[in-house]
Amino acid sequence: MRRDGLVVNRKRVKRLMRVMGIEAIYQKPNTSLGHPAHKVYPYLLRGLAIGRPNQVWCADITYVPMAKGFVYLVAVMDWFSRRVLSWRVSITMDSGFCVAALREAMEQHGRPEIFNTDQGVQFTSADFLAELDGEGVRISMDGKGRYLDNIFIERLWRSLKYEEIFLKAYASPAEARGGIGAWLTFYNDERPHQTHGYRTPREVFTGVACGHVDNASTLTTCPQAQQKQENAFIIINSKVSIEAVTSGRAGDREMGKSLS
Repeated sequence: MRRDGLVVNRKRVKRLMRVMGIEAIYQKPNTSLGHPAHKVYPYLLRGLAIGRPNQVWCADITYVPMAKGFVYLVAVMDWFSRRVLSWRVSITMDSGFCVAALREAMEQHGRPEIFNTDQGVQFTSADFLAELDGEGVRISMDGKGRYLDNIFIERLWRSLKYEEIFLKAYASPAEARGGIGAWLTFYNDERPHQTHGYRTPREVFTGVACGHVDNASTLTTCPQAQQKQENAFIIINSKVSIEAVTSGRAGDREMGKSLS
């Protein structure tokens, strides 16, 4: 506006945008507020080599704007495969929906060795920590204000918001839940990741334990992979033998022509 010669106060623009029901596309703050009386755990992932599913899980909460009002979304993600293991939508920021998402993830997928979150009050609450302690899971927390410590779930939020949430004006929490659920299913089951050889998060999460035949060739310790390698060796040797025999016969024919 200033480049067009229009001088206007930033607060006035913000107020008029609010009156018209429009807003800029950016993430809302204050979904990670801590509690001074809650225990904060150290960050355990720095320098850690993460090379398999269920080694590290992470969770985070984000803000989901709707046509009128907003809801909150929590997701539990497997760090290695990037698969979203569970998620919940809530109209409040209490710890209950976070605990429910955590329980669902562990009931369906076992438990991780380490669970990483930010220092938000939902994740430092007694109820949430009790779930992890009861399963013997080591607890890791981002440094204060260090969103990069949970970078993969932050990238998930960015993709979800720009590809789904910001393009839709959800009329209700139920509609938001349906749209988000459909997108997360697409993300898990159909969206390939370059980091993992263009396999989907679901393929990486299930295949690394030899449960997915298509992924076996990448796993040197997998019986399927070893069998594939042995078969490939046999095929290669067979081709070499055939080529050698063919070449030898061709040489004999040429020699016969020269003698005649």
